Amino acid sequence: MESNKGKGYAWAVSAGFNAALAAISAKLFSHQLIRYCLVILFNVTMWGCYVNSLKALSSLQATVTNFATNFLSSGLAGFFLFEEALSFQWFAGALLIVIGVFILSKSSIEKKTRTA
Repeated sequence: MESNKGKGYAWAVSAGFNAALAAISAKLFSHQLIRYCLVILFNVTMWGCYVNSLKALSSLQATVTNFATNFLSSGLAGFFLFEEALSFQWFAGALLIVIGVFILSKSSIEKKTRTA
């Protein structure tokens, strides 16, 4: 079960990266056809990865991991590729998101049992 969970997180992170790549390609390429084809390609890939992550994780864990990866990679790509400014608040928020994902990854809904 633990191996499947690791694969689930790998799929969720991959989905987040593909979502970020879709946004990056929409900004990076000027030719419309290339831009649209890459956005569609990365979004289809993202959905495939996300669906695979749902096979091993709860929907909450998969969604939050996907979102966090997308948020962090999009922000860092904006900083490095497009010279966008990132404020202290962005880094503080990113740190809180990473902490939240870590806490979520350590919690397991399946392991909790009702004692009544």
